Amino acid sequence: MAAPALVALAHGSRDPRSARTITTLVDEVRGMRPDLRVEQAFLELSKPSFQTVVDRLVKAGHDEIVVVPLLLTEAYHAKVDVPSAVAEAAARHEGLRIRATSILGLEACFLEVLDVRMREALSAARVRELDALVLAAAGSSDALANQAVARLARVWGAHHKLPVTAAFASSSPPATGEAVRAFRAEGRRHIAVASLFLAPGFLPDRAAELALEAGAIAVSAPLGAHPEVARTILARYAVGAVELVPV
Repeated sequence: MAAPALVALAHGSRDPRSARTITTLVDEVRGMRPDLRVEQAFLELSKPSFQTVVDRLVKAGHDEIVVVPLLLTEAYHAKVDVPSAVAEAAARHEGLRIRATSILGLEACFLEVLDVRMREALSAARVRELDALVLAAAGSSDALANQAVARLARVWGAHHKLPVTAAFASSSPPATGEAVRAFRAEGRRHIAVASLFLAPGFLPDRAAELALEAGAIAVSAPLGAHPEVARTILARYAVGAVELVPV
């Protein structure tokens, strides 16, 4: 019996760098599991659309699909958009067994990826000293989603023995510039910002711009196509595939 197909479902962006990053990440997943049918899809703004990919898989003979939402927090897209898209696909294809897994979330292993991206940014800026960090995320009107980012910031700060503030690019204060200025008001001058985004786009660009204007000495790139992210996708898939097995 063939394994269920895996659809890595990203939000989508008008910025072409975002889709290119997702493509590279999905290629990383394929390299780890060449035995699986792995496809990328987007909720909006980028192609291919989720429904188009599902149609393609059904036409190819797949009757089981595991959808892994490439989202970092349990906000609106995770709670509303993904379930709605999956329900629509199930309604359009009689006999299709399709299941969405938990989101990628904020895994502890992503701190290792943040460290890698931060070291790259510090090296490029020729910076060797830090006295504060800012963890920049998208932000949400969902307070629990923002609290999850703040918790990760505290863990990251404890690991590096540095003060860390969570900042947000939309919906919730503080913005990255405000977080940097608050640290500077305390007398700290070597402040770097980590980008807790999966891929480049408008929000990470805006967060970086505000941080640098406020005096940040370096801003890291988003998580991107790192093997730890690919392994997390496959871990979510494994759980989803088991849940499709008839009891």
